[in-house]
Order: sequence, then structure tokens, then C-alpha cells
Amino acid sequence: MIVFLLTACSFAATAQPVRTPGKVTAVAIGAQDVKLTTQLGYAYITAYSPAVIRVRIDKQPPGKDFSYAVIAEPVAFKPRISQNDDAVTMETDSLTVRITKNPFTVRFLTPGGKVINTDEPGLGTSWIGEEVTTYKTMQEGERFIGLGEKTGNLDRKGNAYTNWNTDAYGYTTGQDPIYATIPFYIGVHHGMNYGIFFDNTWRSNFNFGASNNRFSSFSAAGGEMNYYFIYHTDVAGIIRSYTGLTGRIHLPPLWSLGYQQNRYSYYPDTEVYRIAQTLREKQIPADGITLDIHYMDAYKLFTWNKTRFPDPAGMNAKLGKMGFKTTVIVDPGIKVEKGYHAYENGLQSDIFIKYSDGQPYTGQVWPGWCHFPDFTGARGREWWKKEIAAYSRAGVSGLWNDMNEIATWGQTMPNNVLFNFEGNPVTHSQAHNVYGLQMIRASYEGSREIAPDKRPFILTRAGYAGLQRYSAIWTGDNRAEEDHMLLGVRLLNSLGLSGVPFSGMDIGGFTGNPTPSLYARWMQIGAFIPYCRSHTGINTKSAEPWAFGEEVLEICRNYINLRYRLLPYLYANFYEASQSGLPIMRTLALTDTHDPKVYDPRFQNQFCFGPSILVAPFESRENYAPMYFPKGSWYNLYDDSREEGGKEKMLSLSFHQLPVYVKESSIIPMQSLIQNTTEKPSDTLFLHVYKGSVKNEFVYYEDDGETYDYEKGGFYKRTIRYEPGQLTLDKPSGKRASKFRHIQLVLHGFDQEKMTVNGREMSLQQSTTAFIQPISRFDPQGEANPEINCHVLKATVANGDETVEIRL
Repeated sequence: MIVFLLTACSFAATAQPVRTPGKVTAVAIGAQDVKLTTQLGYAYITAYSPAVIRVRIDKQPPGKDFSYAVIAEPVAFKPRISQNDDAVTMETDSLTVRITKNPFTVRFLTPGGKVINTDEPGLGTSWIGEEVTTYKTMQEGERFIGLGEKTGNLDRKGNAYTNWNTDAYGYTTGQDPIYATIPFYIGVHHGMNYGIFFDNTWRSNFNFGASNNRFSSFSAAGGEMNYYFIYHTDVAGIIRSYTGLTGRIHLPPLWSLGYQQNRYSYYPDTEVYRIAQTLREKQIPADGITLDIHYMDAYKLFTWNKTRFPDPAGMNAKLGKMGFKTTVIVDPGIKVEKGYHAYENGLQSDIFIKYSDGQPYTGQVWPGWCHFPDFTGARGREWWKKEIAAYSRAGVSGLWNDMNEIATWGQTMPNNVLFNFEGNPVTHSQAHNVYGLQMIRASYEGSREIAPDKRPFILTRAGYAGLQRYSAIWTGDNRAEEDHMLLGVRLLNSLGLSGVPFSGMDIGGFTGNPTPSLYARWMQIGAFIPYCRSHTGINTKSAEPWAFGEEVLEICRNYINLRYRLLPYLYANFYEASQSGLPIMRTLALTDTHDPKVYDPRFQNQFCFGPSILVAPFESRENYAPMYFPKGSWYNLYDDSREEGGKEKMLSLSFHQLPVYVKESSIIPMQSLIQNTTEKPSDTLFLHVYKGSVKNEFVYYEDDGETYDYEKGGFYKRTIRYEPGQLTLDKPSGKRASKFRHIQLVLHGFDQEKMTVNGREMSLQQSTTAFIQPISRFDPQGEANPEINCHVLKATVANGDETVEIRL
């Protein structure tokens, strides 16, 4: 019996189901990396830049270095690396990494020695079978934000999430996972913030203290532990470094920033013309109409239903003359049908994903049983690029990539389906989460090859980290419900924190029918989101702005008009995103990261549209609601009344207005109203300047909005700087002339009669400006709605090529 017990104990000790690396047995120090051998594993730690440390851990020496997400090479510099009997230390100007030897753990510290992030003692990194997990000590009061397209609260603390791209029709406000995978989050504690990007495409899980009070963790079902640790003193710096790794957006075509009208589906072509003509007749600015799957012949890709759309090129040309661009939906499923060009050509080109026995995988979607192109191989992407040329020939301007999770009926693609993975075949388990990313890559690269000097518009439902290099994203099949509208705001804010600045949601909700008040509120919010598209599902009521009555129509027109007047501000912010990765929609956690109020569920939906405009979304049925004003001073957009920051205020809400405020010292360029972006505004740029006590600057940017000439210097850029008492317009740069000959200064909060321009005195004229128009009095018994405006000072100066110094 004693022998049996000893044997059993010995077996238990050697058959530990949780495998850890153990202690370090060998260290090799390189110029900016450390390679460690442990008792049961290997670890490579690389100083990728002074602020970014890469950690790779595996049970065998880490293999070929390949990533679909990371496009940056390590920055060449010389970190200080040393070791003693207990630890290896890597120091940069930004942070210190301490790698203990017994057992192997990793700790990240500030240069002053404060703990930013550390492996949880006793747990660290470990394997259970092929699943690999890293456990991090959860700091006191730590918050977690980001992680891409995830439902729930702004602060992820206490929750767990799975990354597995999923066709989540009509998802709930707490459902997880949904469509896209971005395994990047930001931790916040003790006045510090850091980012972790876990670059592993297998099904992954993140635990931020769910069902435990000890650790946060991230894990994957297979592959190596491969993460990038990013440290900056502010969240903006973390986003810059993350997008430095994974890429930033290219400037989109200007028309894609205008209002887009969609439903599932507009057909036949006469209905498309009716929608376009009604938008123009009712003077609702718009730039795009989107066609859903009913434009196709029996839902077969690269075809047109000849009964519904007998002349697609003619239709698109006619729409083009009206100032509309057309976007069409494209799904990856290619119908298995003899004689169907895409099917026959795909078989001949050998580009479909296959089972392990070589037979093409067949799954069921809209056309029926389908094969699917393998976008993880160059041959599959090249095939796709050639096929989508048919859309360009038909005059289509945008490609809406849908169903690319991959979605199939049953939602369970077998794991023994193989993908090329750039010549290194892998199973569905490893390729699933990057399929959508590689589809939009093929769509983007193909569109650029087809029309090298015309920017494409690419939209996607699914994706992986780095998707911002190719595409905008929308949040899928949401619901026409109040809480879904607010969830959509949080989803877009989280995507912005995760490197994706060009995002949108279906305004009005995809499933179900919004009430008039909900649609009006959603459209008000939609005016301040990057991709502004109204959409609704099949067998729902019409959901165009005029479908809810005249009052709602006027509300919608007010806010779409405002968006078009704000296009110079919005476009300049897209330029900023292309340079720094900073989002258009900015959760208050981006700038007021350590203010606990911004995480309060009452205030977590508030966001800034660019750096200056504060938007407070509320359910349409609320009559009163609290708003939180962050530090600083804030102007009511509509009447310039002031609110001091750092406090809450109970607002009386109006059906006609969305609460919007402007930060002190802001510089907001605007233009005259246009009905679409092919129409030229007046030759005056309206520069709204808000008096404040802090310095500020704004980079104003123009180009042609259509081509890639800006890459060759074909742009107009000017830094505008404000400090109390002075406004400076720096000398512009770039080879392009501004489309505005004059600049009208519109001064908010100032009280004076004169200013000086480059030393010359100039009079200021008292005036008013209104950002929205009063809603008509539809009830004869009711009171008229007065115009709400701001009392301002105005003066006009020439928009020349020299520095302009203005004393205020």
C-alpha cells in the first residue's frame, strides 16, 4: 500500500496538467533582444521600440516570424540590457523590463521603478494542452478598455470575452463574441496606462477579473504566446504606437464621409432612382446609395439581376450626375453551379478552401451551397482582384464586404478545412479570425490596381487587428432599440481605442422598426459618427428620413446639414487619423483617462467628435438626464452658454436637439451647406474660434478628396494655433491651393470691437450664427419654435500663403 501511494504521488507530480516554463537555464543577450531557455520552454523578449516590448513564449523555440497584423519592423536603437543571478533587465528611455529567472516571469516598470504591469506570481505563462495563457496581476482599482468590437460597458473590469468572428444577427447588448477580432486592450491604474496586443489568430479569451479577484489574463487555443507591451504616459501615445505596429488608415474618398442611404434592399433600378430623387427633392444632403444582395442574379456574386437592373453602368452614370456614388455588397460564397463563371473559373484557378483530403469545402449561404475563395493565399487574392473589376466597369464606387466571418448556415465550419496561410497551410482553427481581414485586403488592393488614382471605399463586417489599413467597419445587424443605439456608440468608441477610426453602425437599427423619436435621435447621433449610414432589414417599414413624418424629417435634415457644414473639420480629423491613428470618435477615457466619472455607466456613452465637440447621447424617450462635463470650460453648441468642467448637470432634453458642446479654445473649420461632395461650397472657410484659457492647435487639411495626389504633395495643410489673446495661422504647406479664397473668423465668447491682423487693426462685426434651424410649428395650437443662435463677432481675411498673426 505504501509503495502504491508513493507511486501515485510521483505520477501526480510528473503529470501536472498545467505546464509552466519553469526556471531559466540559459540566456543569450543580443543588441536589442534577449533569448531565454527555460526548463520547459523558450522565451524571446525584444525591444521593438523604446515604448514597445515584444514577448514570445513557446514550448519549442519560437518559429517563423509571421503576422497578418503587424507591418512594422523593430526600431533600431540600443536598449541597456544586463543580468545577474536573479534576473535579466532591459531598460529603454520609456520603461524597464525585469525578467526573473526562478521562476521565469516578466515585469514592466516605469524608469522610476513603479510597477506598470507584471505576471501574476505563481501563474505567469502556462499551457493546458495546446492552450496557452498569460496571467497578469490585477492591480488595485485597475480598469480595462478597448478590445475592439465588444459589447458591454466602457470599463471591461469583471468581464471575460472571446475572440471568434461570429455572424451575430440581431445580437443582444451583452452578447459575445460578435463580428470582429482585435485582441488589443488598454489597462489603467494608479495614474498609469499601458497597452497589450496579443497577436494570435486562434480563438482567444480575455479575462479581466471575471469569476476571480486575482488576475487578468489572455489565452489562445493554440499557437505561441506572442504579445506586444506598450507603455506611454497617455492613451493617445499608446494608440499611436499600436497603429505604428498594425498600420493606419489611408485617407478615404471624401464622398464616403457624406450621408449614405441603404436598406435591405433597394430594387429595381426605378426604386433606386426614386430614393435618389427624393433625397434631392427634400434637400437631404447625401453622397451614397448602397445596394444589398437583391441586385444580384439569384444572389450569385459578380452578377446583376437583369430584370431589376438591366443597365447597371447606365444607372450608376445617371446617379453620378445626381451626385451619388454606389456601393454594392459582396459576399465570399461562390455558388456551386455549373456554367456560373465565378464557380467554373474558381475551380480552374484552384482558389477555393479545401478539406484535408483535397475536396473543396462547401457551405450554405444566400445562393445555396457555395465554395469560398482562400484569401490567405496570394492566388486567391489575385483571382478576387480580377473578378471585382466587373464592378468598376459598371461604375460602382464602393465594395461592402459582408458575411466574411466566414458565415455559413449552421455557423460551424469544420476545423479540418485547410487554408493556404501564405504557403504555410493551417486549419480553420487558426485561419478563421483573419479570413475577413484578407478578404478586405484583396478588395482594397484590387480596387487600387483597377483604378490606381481613385481612392476606393471598402466596408467590412469582420476583421482582425490591422483591418484599418484596408477598410471601414460597421457593427453588423443591430436592433432598432434604444439600448442598441447607445451600445453602438460604445462599440464605435472601443473600435477607436483599438486603432480603427473609420467605423459606423446602422442608423435606425437593422432588425425591427424604430419609433419616430428613436430614429430622430439616432440620426442626430449619426451626424457625429465617422461612417454615417441609415439602414434597415428586409420586411421592415421604410426607414428613410421622410418615412417618419415631417417633424422627424426636419430634425434629420438639420443634423445632416450640420455634418456637411462640418466636413472641413471632419476631413482634417481623418487626416490626423491617417498620421497618428487617433480616432474620430473619442471616448472621454482617451483624454480624461484617470477621471472615474467617465467610466460611470451614466456618462460612459459621452464622446468627443474629434478633439473639440462633446456629444452626449441619450435614449429618445428620456426627458431629463445627467451629463458630466470633463475638466475645462464648455460652450453649448447652439447658444454658446457656458458650463464649467469637473461637474455633473441634470439636462432637460429636447426631442429636437441632441446635447452637444464645444471645448474652450477650440478651432473648428466649417463650410457653406452643400447637397453632396461633388458640389463646391462657397469660397469662404468659416473658422469658428472659442475663447478659452488654454493653448490649442488644429491642423487644417485639404486635398482633392478623390485621388492619391496627396501622396505626391498635392495637399494644402495649415497649422492654426490658439493661445489666450492670439490666433496664428501658420504658413501653409503642400503643392495644392486651398479651395477657399477667404477665411471668415467667427469668434465665440469674445467681447471686443477690434482685432489686429499682422499689426493692422480690423473692426469686428457683431452678428449671430445658427447651427440648426427651428422646427416648424406643426400643431396650429402649439407655440412656434424660436431660432436658437450664438451671438458672435465676425471678420473676414484673405486666405493667403503667408503666416497670419491675429491679436484678439
